[in-house]
Amino acid sequence: MRAVEFREYGGPEVLQLVQAETPEPGPGQVTIDAAWAGVNFADLKARAEGYRVTSLPYRPGLEVSGRIRAVGQGVDRLRPGQEVAALVGSGAYAEVVVAEAATVFPLPEGLDLRTAATLPTVVPTAHALLHEVGRLRAGETVLVHGAAGGIGTVAGQLARAAGAGAVYGVVSSTAKAEHALEHGYDEVFTADAFPDDVRRATGGRGVDLVLDPVGGDTLRRGLGALSVFGRLVSFGNAGGAEPWHVGQPELYAQGRSVAGFSILALAQSAPEALRSLAERAFRTVTDDTVTLPVTAEFPLSDAAGAHQLMGGRTSTGKLLLRVAD
Repeated sequence: MRAVEFREYGGPEVLQLVQAETPEPGPGQVTIDAAWAGVNFADLKARAEGYRVTSLPYRPGLEVSGRIRAVGQGVDRLRPGQEVAALVGSGAYAEVVVAEAATVFPLPEGLDLRTAATLPTVVPTAHALLHEVGRLRAGETVLVHGAAGGIGTVAGQLARAAGAGAVYGVVSSTAKAEHALEHGYDEVFTADAFPDDVRRATGGRGVDLVLDPVGGDTLRRGLGALSVFGRLVSFGNAGGAEPWHVGQPELYAQGRSVAGFSILALAQSAPEALRSLAERAFRTVTDDTVTLPVTAEFPLSDAAGAHQLMGGRTSTGKLLLRVAD
């Protein structure tokens, strides 16, 4: 089978298309004949910095859609030929992908494989950030960093559907603002000025909920953009800064709170909770509450092209690799 992997860290050029042995599922696992694979920023961090990489060579890819090829011992709710989407720890950039059965999701009726590949990381993450972790209530205001990316595109729509009083987005450039405004956002700010813009837009009050994948100074400034009793949910460290610390001085005075979320960590620690979350999140796609546009697709052999586009910070929506011919 064909697969994409890297043997050293570096730019998109280190990604290599290789011939590899077709895997077999172990106990509690399935193999999937992949149709599509999603491209995520975590894949770029793995390739460039070794994020979550345990050894080399390494095969990136966290989400895949396709048909079950074979099931391992002890798997009883899935069957060969079934159309599924799956969240995997790595390895989705391949024609045959091994997945833990607990994080394999049969497709709801009416959901095609191409759309399904956009879902496993993005839609459950956005749902959890707003509802399960962020506890958004109708009438509250929300600020989302990375508003034009995959998670941001979904979060804007979910917040609007939940009755948010106002949905604000932060983007890296004005060129991305139009995309965000088409997907649930009332107003969009650029990263260099967002705290001042938030205070202006809210009449000095601040927002009730901030969703932050950047970390570092962006997170600290996000705390300053919160209202009294506001909540901030951290779900990444895309800026690459040292791990952040927050405590009594930042939180006590106005009753603010900070929480965190990682869908990959949830998959490892509480797969049943992930499956329940995914079912709720996927329904928002099948009932047309959420649409996640695929703005670019690449053949598996050009995974480097997908990484180059995403790494240039000009992409919006979701990027996919087309695995099946």
